[in-house]
Amino acid sequence: MFDSVGWGEILVLIIAGLFILGPERLPEAASWLAKSVRKVREFATGAKEQLREEMGPEFDQLRKPLEDLRGLRNFDPKRVVTQHLFDGDADPLGLKGITNGSPNLSGTNGTNGSNGHPVTQPQAAPEPLKPGERPPIDPDAT
Repeated sequence: MFDSVGWGEILVLIIAGLFILGPERLPEAASWLAKSVRKVREFATGAKEQLREEMGPEFDQLRKPLEDLRGLRNFDPKRVVTQHLFDGDADPLGLKGITNGSPNLSGTNGTNGSNGHPVTQPQAAPEPLKPGERPPIDPDAT
C-alpha cells in the first residue's frame, strides 16, 4: 500500500507534524498513532482468523489463486529472462512444441500426424540454365 512512499516523503511528514503539532504535543500524537496502528492490525488479524475458522480448508484453496494473481500483477519480462538464464529453465514460456510453420514430416500412412493432410515433400531446386538458354515463360503469370 505504501510502496511508493520513500524516506524523503516520510521526513517531510515528520517535519510538517513537528511544525503543526509543536514539540509539546508531538510525543502524545506519536503514541496515539502507534496505538491506532496496533488496533487496526489486531482487527485485521482477528478478521482473518475468524474467516479462516468459518471457511476451514476452503480458505487455503481461495488464497492460492489470489497469490497466483498477485504474481501475475508483478510480472516483469526482465525477471522472466533473468530466471531463464540463471535457473536453467529450458522453456520458461512453454513454447517448446511450437514450430514456425514447417510441416511435421513424421506421420503415418502418408498423412501428417497433427492435421491429417497429406505430407508434401519439399521440391528440388530447379536445374541451372545452360549458357544461351532462355528461361521458361509462363504467359498466365505475367
